Amino acid sequence: MAFSKFPQPTGCPGQARKGAIAATTALLLIPIAGMLAFAVDYGYVLRERSELQRMADAAALAAVQELVPKADLSQDLAATRAAVRQYVQMNLTDFDAFTVLDEDIEIGRFDPATVFTNLTIVNDGVADTVRVTLRRDTATNPGVPMFFARVLGMDSSDVVVTATAVLQKARYLPPGSGVLPFSVPESHWNGLPEGHVWSIYGDGHLEDGAGNMIPGNWGTVDIGISNNSTRDLSDQIRGGLYQDDLNALNGESRIPTNEYIDGDLDFYVNGDTGLSGGMRHAVADVHGQTRLIPIYDDLAGHGGGTDFRIVDWGVVQVVNSEFRGNGRTFVEIKKTYLYDGDLRPNHDLSDTSHSISAAFTTPALIE
Repeated sequence: MAFSKFPQPTGCPGQARKGAIAATTALLLIPIAGMLAFAVDYGYVLRERSELQRMADAAALAAVQELVPKADLSQDLAATRAAVRQYVQMNLTDFDAFTVLDEDIEIGRFDPATVFTNLTIVNDGVADTVRVTLRRDTATNPGVPMFFARVLGMDSSDVVVTATAVLQKARYLPPGSGVLPFSVPESHWNGLPEGHVWSIYGDGHLEDGAGNMIPGNWGTVDIGISNNSTRDLSDQIRGGLYQDDLNALNGESRIPTNEYIDGDLDFYVNGDTGLSGGMRHAVADVHGQTRLIPIYDDLAGHGGGTDFRIVDWGVVQVVNSEFRGNGRTFVEIKKTYLYDGDLRPNHDLSDTSHSISAAFTTPALIE
């Protein structure tokens, strides 16, 4: 009887490998399940925080309007505090009674010198600021419940949010405080008579009042953050420059300060893609109103990388507009005069010049 010199396998190697893979997979499932559980809990906390922040913003905006002085210049601070609690309770319907602590409703006057640093509320003068803090920190209100983290002993997570709203002071605003983010060649501005009406088209070309095409680049420009979105441009059309616009220009070393734009300063701005349908409602909202329009004397680059050198600002009136595709999209504007002054941002709370004592306009969120 012959015997093999080689040992014969006593089991199935394939089954051994399958067993090892199964064991490894089982071990890996534990951290994977943990990460998934963390993602679910974390996402839920973020959602609840966003909802609480939205409620704090709304409560602060609603309550600050109670600070508008009465005819005798008195203010009802108790009504302001009550407005915070009433607004929160009406809208946080998941709670039978949501507690807002007395110390979490701050009422006073904001210090303009601290707007861009750490906003300080002082207790003298006419109150114009409400700061609201809402807490889900277990001690004041139930925290945000956890689902999977309970197995690690975490039943809830603390969430605290803050919102500050101010009454903007009514001002004697300089003429043409808003802007149109459209560019005008200096040579054509100087060659047009005052009162002349022309049309800026969606593809960047321009026609005079007789329908004759005027040569040159008449596209939109980014007076602020490069590659502005249509939403940003629409905000500028409605409300003028904002602090973020000046911060961006200063951050890119296009202007020397983020407090204002010197009307006599020559500086470059980035070109944009032209009129789009997303601007339709913004332009329609300012029909009949005056706006500042940048005037340039030089171009650098081409296409989306074009830079315009702004040398002046003209005051124009928005006459009419249509948005029906590039070929039939246009904005009609009427020339008036050159603007000689500084351009300051809308909601510039650090600037108290030209303000009217104890007179206020729309409230604004500042933190």
